[in-house]
Amino acid sequence: MTLQTQLVLRTLLESPAEARYGLELSQAAGLPTGTIHPILARLENAGWLVSFWEDRGEIERTDPPRPRRRYYRFAPGGAESARVALAGAYQGGVASAHLRPANGLGS
Repeated sequence: MTLQTQLVLRTLLESPAEARYGLELSQAAGLPTGTIHPILARLENAGWLVSFWEDRGEIERTDPPRPRRRYYRFAPGGAESARVALAGAYQGGVASAHLRPANGLGS
């Protein structure tokens, strides 16, 4: 698991039930948005995260108007998968193969 992916997961685990948008995660993790968004896409494809678009009514109330935000939060079981994978990475090992998504998040 890359250091950048670990940073994103640790940031999400600070408030595992909270939905957060890409720029917010980028700033909290100290990573550029161009790095964050591919990681979020991989985590979502792996089933660890779910995403949803902000309601249009929310942005209509902003002044000035801004683009809609895409929010991410852990899918059921995603936070636990992240904790296990981070523990394996922290111990200097690689999470076991059954915990590694096929797209390479575990190595």
